[in-house]
Amino acid sequence: MGATQGPAASLDPFGEPPTTDPSAYTAQPRDVKGALQNLLLQEETNRGSYELSNGLYSSKHEQTAGNVLPPAQQSLFNYPTNGYPSPMFGAQPWTQKLLMFEEFGLRPLDTVDRPYSLPFPQPRSGSLPEHDPDHATRSGPDGDELSAFLLQEGLWPLATREANTFTANPWKPQIQSFLNRYLAGGPAEGRPPGEGWAHQRWNEFHPQAYFKTAQAGARANRGTRDGFQLHGFNKGEFGPDGLYYSSSGTGPGGSNRDGGPRFHPDMPVQEHNSLWTFDGTFPPKLLMARYGQPILMRHYNALPIDPAANRGFGLHTISTHEHNGHNPAESDGFANAFFFPGQYYDYRWPMQLAGYDTINTTASDARAAFPCADGETLWVNDGKPNPKTCKYGKINIRGDWRETMSTHWFHDHMLDFTAQNVYKGNAVMMNYYSALDRGNEAMEDGVNLRLPSGTALPWGNRDYDVNLVVADKAWDQSGQLWFNPFNPEGFLGDRVLVNWQYAPVLDVRARRYRFRILNGSVSRFYAFAFVAECAGQRACPMPGPSGSNVSYKRVPFHMIANDGNLMEHAVPFDGTLDLDRNGDLQNHNGILPSQGIAERYDIVVDFAKLAVGTKVYMLNVLEHETGLGTRKVIALADILSGKYQPKVATVNGVPQWTGGDPGITKLLQIVVRPYTGTDYSMNPADYEPAKPGKAAGRKMIPLWLDRNDPAQMQAVQNARKRTFEFGHTVATDATPWTIKSDGGASYKADMRRVSAAPQLANGPTDAGATGNGTLEVWKLSTGGGWSHPVHVHFEEGVILKRGGLPPPEWEKWARKDVYRIGREDDSAKDVEFAIRFREFAGTYMEHCHNTQHEDNSMLLRWDIEHPGQFLVMPTPMPTWEGVTYVPSVGIQTFRTGSAAPR
Repeated sequence: MGATQGPAASLDPFGEPPTTDPSAYTAQPRDVKGALQNLLLQEETNRGSYELSNGLYSSKHEQTAGNVLPPAQQSLFNYPTNGYPSPMFGAQPWTQKLLMFEEFGLRPLDTVDRPYSLPFPQPRSGSLPEHDPDHATRSGPDGDELSAFLLQEGLWPLATREANTFTANPWKPQIQSFLNRYLAGGPAEGRPPGEGWAHQRWNEFHPQAYFKTAQAGARANRGTRDGFQLHGFNKGEFGPDGLYYSSSGTGPGGSNRDGGPRFHPDMPVQEHNSLWTFDGTFPPKLLMARYGQPILMRHYNALPIDPAANRGFGLHTISTHEHNGHNPAESDGFANAFFFPGQYYDYRWPMQLAGYDTINTTASDARAAFPCADGETLWVNDGKPNPKTCKYGKINIRGDWRETMSTHWFHDHMLDFTAQNVYKGNAVMMNYYSALDRGNEAMEDGVNLRLPSGTALPWGNRDYDVNLVVADKAWDQSGQLWFNPFNPEGFLGDRVLVNWQYAPVLDVRARRYRFRILNGSVSRFYAFAFVAECAGQRACPMPGPSGSNVSYKRVPFHMIANDGNLMEHAVPFDGTLDLDRNGDLQNHNGILPSQGIAERYDIVVDFAKLAVGTKVYMLNVLEHETGLGTRKVIALADILSGKYQPKVATVNGVPQWTGGDPGITKLLQIVVRPYTGTDYSMNPADYEPAKPGKAAGRKMIPLWLDRNDPAQMQAVQNARKRTFEFGHTVATDATPWTIKSDGGASYKADMRRVSAAPQLANGPTDAGATGNGTLEVWKLSTGGGWSHPVHVHFEEGVILKRGGLPPPEWEKWARKDVYRIGREDDSAKDVEFAIRFREFAGTYMEHCHNTQHEDNSMLLRWDIEHPGQFLVMPTPMPTWEGVTYVPSVGIQTFRTGSAAPR
């Protein structure tokens, strides 16, 4: 990918918008208490999403009108939540191959103003499953037209620093017809206008690469992205002789073409209003990004104009959150920065290391670099920004190499509809590549950690690096995806899918593999275990069901990353360490800890230790009873023997699940195949923490906070403190979940309320904001019998204490962006962590990632302010006409916290 010239860094504005700007900041009200109470009387900030014809508005709950199971027709059963068992249509486990993720693919971004030859296609009526037969406003664009549109090179209109408010929404005529009124505005770009939501440090981090995608109803994959796959269907395990070659195309090469999204070949194709995915297609998508190369995603909204065209769940307005990139707020996916059908939103992700302004500013540290192919020329922001040519497989960049991240995802963050939209398909994964984690295990340069990946490409090999998204789902009697939006406690599906597939099979070579495991559920926690099948009822320690003539043994592994971050040490889950200090070495032998919604665990499994032909199973052992939280861990032996056996039975003429939670089951079969190559990947045992009688091994990525350094811990002690209590109220069924900040009042969620506002440490220099960042200590707590995986946007924290004690081994060596609090055995009612804020300002979020809790008021807004900022950022209010602003109000402690620094 060639270099794109970037403008000089000094051109970027810094600070508050002028008073003439539509996004100008406003003063904090003198009567804060009164202003906060007044918010309770204001209209909902997402009201613009609900506009109907003739000036009428619906509401959040009226979007459920098309649901096939309204409350009066629901069951009293827990699996799926108040629904009925999902029919299988004869589909059998282990009869389909696992779908490997499809790469979005990146193109060089030029600045030539070249109009599209094909405009963003209009919605149209047509035949099912891809269209509504009668109404274009309840449908989406034609699939072939959408594919052709996405394949066009370039972006038009050009991406701009401030939102483009001059080009009209191309669907405006049909929108006006649906609303039955004239639109005076209606811009093509849905980003809020003005300086306050302009791309921060745009010229300094001008995007060098781009991709465009559309959120769309389910449709067949036309092979649109075949040409963008790095492997090209001709290298490594993705080539014709490899394990993952997809040969569904009609030409000589491979292809991801299909007949439409389905969970199993024997199950129905999903209809356009059941499933909303990126591009509208399967396989699930993957963005492969490199540090040092800023990216622009132009995200189009191709969902129906009619908000009720959703099969009873989901909303047609969206906001995309890149979880948990070091990104400026305007590209973070704020819940009230949503955009409408026909519009696009330009998300620019700088792809820079945190500490860019203050650490390694001369780009002299070889550990801070991005991978490349020798001879490749790329624009690089360092001490002397200019194009640089790749030598020895990398180019150095600025920033703190200890902040390197690896496994991310991005998903919808629409206010009140995050759960429904993510469940419906608005979620994909993202791999960050760096000098440390380059995706080429053969390169030995003293920096590359040589994680399992492959060698066919200079970087980004996925032959032995596999993304897995696990999520529980349910579908109605016709096989269409179903969700219960009526239960604010949480939603449990009765079928757990891997990469959107029911019980798939993954072939692996007899060597080491890396699995990037994402909990993509709405409310379900997991504890994943790995077991190998043995021939013979007594050949291995855990017998299978009577008469099966098989038994099982645990498969050990190492955890190498927690959330988006490689850890300081690789933690062994093999029974050699008491990982949570409870005296039991076996409770985590081959079994991961609880994994909350949105948490990512990267593990390395060595299949060379198993015989070729061995079947390995990934299964869940963590039982749920309701969406409030987990119940208990089920013994592996009981699951494998069939003693614990959920099954569908008819009781009093009604089918239901009996015998336990159907989510306790085998999810993925892994079959070991021969390997004749050389495994160059690192041995994670070389990086283990200290064991009894054995010193600690090498470090992968050290934490930025050394808990054994008195000076650093004194800085933590002196830092500003904030507390957040996650609770429940019986005052209202509409908004039962609450967050109380710094011991203050419990309010329902409101995007106009600012609950915390750390400030950047110093003002701008020629290189940007200087200083080591603002250090704070946040404490999250909960009570009652519920559990919450709490996500703090933008930055990772280092856990100081869990339940007043040091964290377990898998958190001791990790930087986190999701913090579990609750009743699990390996959790606690509270967690305390240190966190820093650097480089970017603006509006961010904190919330429970049980997204049914989030959507029912368990989220809050917090801002990062410029140094010395006195005024408050206003709140964007999107409508079909465009985005306006209203004043915001900070709670009494939003700048001071519960305890100011000493």
